[in-house]
Amino acid sequence: MWYMNHQDPVMKHGKLSSEAQKAFDQYAASRLGNSRLMELIFKNPDIVKEIVDESDFNYYLMKMGLFQLNTHLYQNTFLIDIFQPEELYLLWQIDNALWFAQYANFTLNNGGQYPFSQRHLLRKIINDADSCIHQERHGAQLRFGHDTVLLPLVCLLGINGYDLRSNNLEEIEEKGWWCSDIFPMASNLQFVFYRSSPQDKDILFKVLLNEQEARLPIHTDCAPYYHWRDFRRHYLKKIDNYEKKLKKK
Repeated sequence: MWYMNHQDPVMKHGKLSSEAQKAFDQYAASRLGNSRLMELIFKNPDIVKEIVDESDFNYYLMKMGLFQLNTHLYQNTFLIDIFQPEELYLLWQIDNALWFAQYANFTLNNGGQYPFSQRHLLRKIINDADSCIHQERHGAQLRFGHDTVLLPLVCLLGINGYDLRSNNLEEIEEKGWWCSDIFPMASNLQFVFYRSSPQDKDILFKVLLNEQEARLPIHTDCAPYYHWRDFRRHYLKKIDNYEKKLKKK
């Protein structure tokens, strides 16, 4: 059992470059306001505009409504019910874009390199697997972390196309990059290994993202299974190439 928190000290946690921040602000600007909600809650919304930031109020009231669902404080009132479905959708778009900009391959954010912050974790996963797959007994290794670890790891692995590289936040949803599919509550990533015996040289494995069989961007002749030798060769090379580039800078 091991807590996975292998952040790269070179990469600031969730930090956006000025260029990326500008692009995100432009994306979010048309989605944040909610005049209907202000008129619903306040008797005189025109006066409230002088003391309340409409965008912040809209966003954080939505967050409070979602958090309420995780408590016992919802017997009489559901705050989330004051929002219309299309309003919640716009706020989801903002969150989705922010997660992509901060932790995925958003090329305006320092070249979209943040997923490599989890390369140390990936290397350890590979090394630990190598040391275990030929043992006589069955077993399991468990690692625990946060969404800020799982998301860039999934992007680094390119699971289900989540290694998407883009400089346009308007296109990521259409291309299937949905953060809510990666880390719902109790999200998990599993590597499941298969062998005929401890002496088996050709170890197969499959990847499960939230208990669903997942795809990797490497060749396989036995999908949804992959040859472990192909996986380790591909990703160790990917990590090594990235670290060689770092040394040249």
